[in-house]
Amino acid sequence: MSTYQNPILDDDFADPTIILAPDGYYYAYGTQTKWRGTLILSIQVARSPDLVTWQHLGDALPEKPVWADATQKFWAPHVSCHEGLYYLYYSAKPNLSPEPDHGLCLAVAVADNPAGPFRDVGQPLQCGPGFVHIDPMAFDDPATGKRLLYWGSGFGPLMVRELAPDRVSFLPGSEVLELVQPVPNDDPANYQRLVEGSWVVLRDDWYYLFYSGNNCCGPDAHYGVMVARARHATGPFETLASFLGHGHSTILEGNADWHAPGHNCVIRDAAGHDWLAYHAIDPQQPTFDAIDADQGYSRRVMLLDRLEYVDGWPRLVTGGTPSRTPQPVPVTERQ
Repeated sequence: MSTYQNPILDDDFADPTIILAPDGYYYAYGTQTKWRGTLILSIQVARSPDLVTWQHLGDALPEKPVWADATQKFWAPHVSCHEGLYYLYYSAKPNLSPEPDHGLCLAVAVADNPAGPFRDVGQPLQCGPGFVHIDPMAFDDPATGKRLLYWGSGFGPLMVRELAPDRVSFLPGSEVLELVQPVPNDDPANYQRLVEGSWVVLRDDWYYLFYSGNNCCGPDAHYGVMVARARHATGPFETLASFLGHGHSTILEGNADWHAPGHNCVIRDAAGHDWLAYHAIDPQQPTFDAIDADQGYSRRVMLLDRLEYVDGWPRLVTGGTPSRTPQPVPVTERQ
């Protein structure tokens, strides 16, 4: 039996999102980095035939948008494909603004190839204070036909709003809906004091909202993946903790081998199995020559573990922590 072993991409590749493109390859996209100490990449892109062997392709967004061409904060991409076009949703810090509290913005770029180059549409979707408007994830609801965009952080709630048919703007008159609220307290082990990294999948008539929380980076990084579910794409969502009536909603936490795992995507293989791809900090090489001091110079590599669904809730087949030992490979069409 063929096996793989984490990490599946042993370079800084934070906030990964993976799609299967029509050409039969899987494409992964990650947050801005300094690639191996030299080249600054705004949005990373890599390609794989089997989800476990990756070739780094460089920068998916080689030309920065005019409204953010003087900054070095391009975070958490998500890519979707529709009618031959690829839509890259991401967050970025705009150029200096007269507004003192101007923070990051949601943005979108478009390409006709999954590797890019993507070109920004020329203006951000939405801006605001701090890092509230980050971590976008686009999802087409098969039940309603609505094009939805999920996002949120900055100690605020996870949110969703309907996109217009052009997919590069919000539907006029649509409202922002709040889905999952943070649970603020002073407990450093509280994963849900900050929530971010939304990812939605539909399986067995449940909409599962995966999200991450607490602190992704730095010497005090404490991060994990949580889950909530609903019968509708826009909620109301029930967290795993609420369902259990106790404990927490975390399905992935760190261990001695991998610290602060989180900001996941979910990709389905050819056998119908769901896989959780996410980043984590390797304590044997926890830092690197980063460009973003706010992220604590943490080196976040890409990991992969399989999900299973038991009694209506997802969990990792390897338990609640990242695997380090060899695991059976995903089933892909190329095998």
